Amino acid sequence: MSQDNSISLNKYISSKGICSRREADRWIEEGRLKINGQLAKKGNRVSPGDEVLLDGKALPKAPKKLYIAFHKPAGVTCTTDRRDRSNIVDFIGHKERIFPIGRLDKPSTGLILLTNDGDMVNPILRVENGHEKEYIVTVDQPINSRFLQRMAGGLPILGKITKKAQVEQLGPKRFRIILKQGLNRQIRRMCEYLGYEVRTLKRVRIMNIELEQLPKGQWRELSAQELKNLEKQL
Repeated sequence: MSQDNSISLNKYISSKGICSRREADRWIEEGRLKINGQLAKKGNRVSPGDEVLLDGKALPKAPKKLYIAFHKPAGVTCTTDRRDRSNIVDFIGHKERIFPIGRLDKPSTGLILLTNDGDMVNPILRVENGHEKEYIVTVDQPINSRFLQRMAGGLPILGKITKKAQVEQLGPKRFRIILKQGLNRQIRRMCEYLGYEVRTLKRVRIMNIELEQLPKGQWRELSAQELKNLEKQL
């Protein structure tokens, strides 16, 4: 079979809607996959007609692709690990196997996207693509123009300087911030660097997808227009 018709093993697995490419790579490293009876390695490719087994079993047929917007409540963890009782998958309880695109830390609320399309994950999360994410944040003490300027201009956290952001004051202790990167607990760390503690953090937009009036703890599928506009940005 011509190599031209082959695809990478991690992409092949993610196309089945059972995990992201990153998780597929982990499964490969754990020795859980075989191609035509041979133990798979990272970098392997799959051609039409190849037999791919996960834990000795054939992979499922690719399901209809799903793209979901979820209003995450505080206390829900953005993990697919069922050993974590607060995991987002069991909370949503969707009949199809889905996984989150990125994260919101456990105390935070707001918009997170979930899918069974592993090919959608990396283009959305890739930092160099500069996709916007918008948050509404409340802190423990009054903010001023100096605080806004420093949040917008870049701060040293995790050994890096944060990228410039759009920041707007909404109240004495409340502000809106639009980021184009997603470092671990970035907004909380930025506020801590300036001597503030985040009391509430809510994400209201990812790229062109808005939380709007979606009730907390509820989800909806993306509309055809939302998906079309999203794909144009990837």
